Amino acid sequence: MSETREHAEHTARPGSGTDGRHLVAVLALPGFPPFELGIPSRVFGSAVGEDGEGLYEVVVCTADGAPVLSDSGFTLQPAAGPEVLAAADTVIVPPTHAMPELALGGPLPPAVAAAIARIRPGTRLVSICTGSYVLAAAGLLDDRPATTHWNLAREFRRAYPRVRIDEDVLFVDDGDVLTSAGVSAGVDLCLHMIRRDHGVAVTNRAARMCVVPPWRDGGQAQYIDRPVPEPTVATTTATRAWALERLAEPVTLGELAAHARMSLRTFTRRFRDEVGMTPVQWLTAQRLELARHLLESSDLPVDLVAHRAGFGSANSLRQHMRSTLGVSPIAYRRTFQPASA
Repeated sequence: MSETREHAEHTARPGSGTDGRHLVAVLALPGFPPFELGIPSRVFGSAVGEDGEGLYEVVVCTADGAPVLSDSGFTLQPAAGPEVLAAADTVIVPPTHAMPELALGGPLPPAVAAAIARIRPGTRLVSICTGSYVLAAAGLLDDRPATTHWNLAREFRRAYPRVRIDEDVLFVDDGDVLTSAGVSAGVDLCLHMIRRDHGVAVTNRAARMCVVPPWRDGGQAQYIDRPVPEPTVATTTATRAWALERLAEPVTLGELAAHARMSLRTFTRRFRDEVGMTPVQWLTAQRLELARHLLESSDLPVDLVAHRAGFGSANSLRQHMRSTLGVSPIAYRRTFQPASA
């Protein structure tokens, strides 16, 4: 699972966009990759309520309102200038491949620095991939946990030593500042924000429209460059699928290894290579994800949620949710089921 820090007190406030929708401003910088720039519009644009009405307004802007050249050779005409950053509820910074000075610790170009200075205090700040360099150069990641593309983590640490970088996760949620790993991890982060704002049902609809999973197993550690195993080497994929069907049962590490027909040592090593975490960590993460789903989408008592998710007792579920998400099951449900609360 991705490293996240949920905040039970967060609810989607009335937005600043058209008809009160949550306004998302996407800052297009010179040398932007088209795929990453398009992620917010595609994902947030797919988030609709029960009545089919869009929940977000996404506006692409530039630091000075002028067109910018992408890294693919075409020029983007923005819908707005930096003034939209002052009105936005969420500001997203995709990566740029035209500011090599940021890899050495900055500084930001004056126009970009001035644009970011327009952002109101309390606005949700987000970076996709190396957009984290922009937030770091602006001092917005100092003394905070964050992530970026795994291949640039060492360089990032040298340039911005005050940032607590974690290259093993798909994204980091630190409340009002969120960062994602490379490329498609931006999709994971945008879906996570929709879930934080509106719950699992809206997120699942948006994910289906985008033909992507609502959440992905593991972190970016599983994508770090490693020698490719021989085709004849067994994997843990079938065992993971088997375990997902038995989350309510007390599945042991020995049973997992036996199902995969491997020794404990081999299974544990291969599992970590493929998933980026230990089998026990992964199993706990899957149970926690199931518990979150049940808390969001049902009125089951907490002790029954704990039983169905394989935690055994409400106290065990409570401990895991507090240590991982920072909230109790009741507080989590209150956040994602405001109507029932």
